[in-house]
Amino acid sequence: MSVVIRNETGADVAAIHAVTAAAFLDAPHTDHTEQYIVAALRESGALSISLVAELHGEVVGHVAVSPVTISDEATDWYGLGPISVRPQNQGSGIGAALMEGALGRLRELGAGGCVLLGDPALYSRFGFRPQPQLVLADVPPEYFQALPFGSSMPEGVVKYHEAFGATGSSLMQES
Repeated sequence: MSVVIRNETGADVAAIHAVTAAAFLDAPHTDHTEQYIVAALRESGALSISLVAELHGEVVGHVAVSPVTISDEATDWYGLGPISVRPQNQGSGIGAALMEGALGRLRELGAGGCVLLGDPALYSRFGFRPQPQLVLADVPPEYFQALPFGSSMPEGVVKYHEAFGATGSSLMQES
């Protein structure tokens, strides 16, 4: 299997929407707005990294990375997600390739680190760990994880971009 990880282009937007919606369709612990979050991040200019996984010329996966704020005023920290792989391609290494691609780009940008919300068993293999000094409101601490790229770890409350509140109807109202 020859998967290509590349930056999204304008021609990928509809495919990213479809892949993201399909990837989260049967997922637990979601309100099924991930595709709208990606669109809102893109529209607001907050989609710092947007990579697609292409297999045989077709988009089968996507990862979004956007800036986060931390109450201690740490800078250059980002949130990874949503990350999506088309259901029929899950478990084939595409998600791992997207993760490695996104983390590599963040390191190239000189990012201080990255946070994400997800299954600790899944993301620990990429170096993510729950960090008690970083808090995401209303989330069990074991599911909110961080990966510092240097030796310093910020302390405080983390906030994702306001686009994470997007819904299909909120985007329709803005159009």
